[in-house]
Amino acid sequence: MAPNRPWWKSRSEHALSEDILAAPDAVREFYIDLRNIIAVHPLVVAVTPTRYQATADGHAQTYRVRDRIPMGPMTLPVSYTAIVRVTAGGDVHTDARQFPAVRLTGAVSFESTGTGTRLTERLTIVAPRPLAGFTVREAVAAHVEMLAGVRAHFAGSAPAR
Repeated sequence: MAPNRPWWKSRSEHALSEDILAAPDAVREFYIDLRNIIAVHPLVVAVTPTRYQATADGHAQTYRVRDRIPMGPMTLPVSYTAIVRVTAGGDVHTDARQFPAVRLTGAVSFESTGTGTRLTERLTIVAPRPLAGFTVREAVAAHVEMLAGVRAHFAGSAPAR
């Protein structure tokens, strides 16, 4: 058990990648504006920017995000705050906090491959143990689909939603 995490919370880490036929700067610019993610993330239905803050090495943009979480034949509407921290060096750090005690953080890189960009998300998901399995399954599946959607966006064929 981690010293800073209560026994009732579960933590998991995941690395997801997608090769995209576009320049790293173009992919990064698309990714960091969460309003673009509505078109490629299967759970996100609305994104509203709420606060912009310049930092010593880049900026941080805070958003209010609304998701629809499938739960059997129903969907559960969920709203949460997401922060995207952009560094001048290229990496992006994300932090989404959701009720009840769910947190998804990410370190995102945009590596040139010679023919495009390898977009890699290193996700850490913390959730209450009773929700952990469901939360991790939904989040990882949604981010796999989102990265495929980013690839399709740059290939000129946005995915059907």
